[in-house]
Amino acid sequence: MNSSTLSEAAATPGELSRGRRLLVLAICCASVIVVVMDISIVNVALPTIRADLNTSVSGLQWTVDAYTLVLASFLMLAGSTADRVGRRRAFQVGLAVFGLGSLLCGLAPGIDWLIAARALQAIGGTMLNPVALAIVATVFTDPAERAKAIGVFGSITGLSLALGPIVGGALVDGFGWTSIFWINVPIVAAAIVLTALFVPESRAPRVRRFDPVGQILMILLLGSVVYAIIESNRLGWSSPVIPALFAVAVLSVLGILAYEPRRADPLLELRLFRSVPFSSAILMAMFALCGFSAFLFVTTQYLQNVRGMSALTAGLSMLPVGGLIAVLSPFTGRLVGAHGPKLPLLVSGSALALGGLASLWLEPATPMLVVLAIYLLFGLFLGTGNPPITNTAVSGMPRSMAGVATSLISAARQTGTTLGVGISGAIVGSTVTGGGTAFTDAEQGVWWLAFVLGVTILALGLLSTGQWAKGTAARAAELFEEVDRGAAPEAATAPPVTGTPGPHPAG
Repeated sequence: MNSSTLSEAAATPGELSRGRRLLVLAICCASVIVVVMDISIVNVALPTIRADLNTSVSGLQWTVDAYTLVLASFLMLAGSTADRVGRRRAFQVGLAVFGLGSLLCGLAPGIDWLIAARALQAIGGTMLNPVALAIVATVFTDPAERAKAIGVFGSITGLSLALGPIVGGALVDGFGWTSIFWINVPIVAAAIVLTALFVPESRAPRVRRFDPVGQILMILLLGSVVYAIIESNRLGWSSPVIPALFAVAVLSVLGILAYEPRRADPLLELRLFRSVPFSSAILMAMFALCGFSAFLFVTTQYLQNVRGMSALTAGLSMLPVGGLIAVLSPFTGRLVGAHGPKLPLLVSGSALALGGLASLWLEPATPMLVVLAIYLLFGLFLGTGNPPITNTAVSGMPRSMAGVATSLISAARQTGTTLGVGISGAIVGSTVTGGGTAFTDAEQGVWWLAFVLGVTILALGLLSTGQWAKGTAARAAELFEEVDRGAAPEAATAPPVTGTPGPHPAG
């Protein structure tokens, strides 16, 4: 076997049996459940954390956003690093760091310790979600089977997000808020062992170099925007700090646009955005998770602070959301694999818009049957939205770009989650502690946001599924195929290849 053959063998695993492929999918899904669930599981514990650690609304927002902000900032670095050093190895390191962070969260004596431990958790999490999806995309080589596997993965991701408040409510009421972190430790330990035994190692055929400038620019962009939104409540929008932070964000964007195209291996691969379906998927992922995280943040506060429910009862009130996602997500994944993403995306955007409009009528004494019926719309939204968004992002991309593409879609989700919590917290502000009609009046701003996001997802779903959009995806894929065949980096920056596009995979 010559050196090129060895290199290719190291890049992708050999063909595995169907049973082994399904086992790898199960391990990746189980490992990612704890990472994704940690985004939403904390929401239901926020009132208890606030009382126990005597913290402010800003402290509660940072408890959630320290996690999602770090995830969003370092996901792309983690994906490209895993492509270089080995996806299984990066996955195991991520599990270990995530477990250590969870342990420290459970020991936190104050809010500052908790926020720092949440950031450490997220550093481990960056090496799990996108890397797991890249492993799945690499192991399942048949396009139709891959679409179904990605659909399952996306379904589990969405289901974990929705089940977080239910599991969190049971743990908080039964064992205290620290238990939502302690439970991660044995799950992570088992996942490390199973990964070593059954997950094959894989790398990208073409190694991408580290991009420290791009990484710093991404941290500045996301960090300045989120910090400005969260701290606007405390500092006030008239404070000179807020516009200064937004100015840093604008300068970071300009720096990314000027610097990244000049690198052969940029952190943010802007050429991927020549694909309209990919660009639309990034935006839809960010908008979808922004809407859903805003819904979770204000809903758990509404149920506990306004309606006086316990953490467990509030979590169980989210059961319609989790149940509908559990039922719809696998079906949606199969539908996307067979017929494409258009119909599920249209249903998802419409459901979010309708859910936002219906929530405008929520009051402290609204009958619970009406409340639960409204929540069903949010379950319909996420159950039909996550699989087509995930599949759209990775379909048609060469294997060498799997880590980068999946990192970008994961980063978009975490960015959306971070913004959703930050924006909704800024909207409801001090009414979180007051409750009553003051809170329900304030949260109407969140529901108008959900409506706008739903309409935007609906429009992007229509835009990204037409023939013109599919042609842009095929031409974008051809650019990277040239690079994979050994074309000079300069060739990849030439105008898109013209001609008849090849068949576009479902999704």
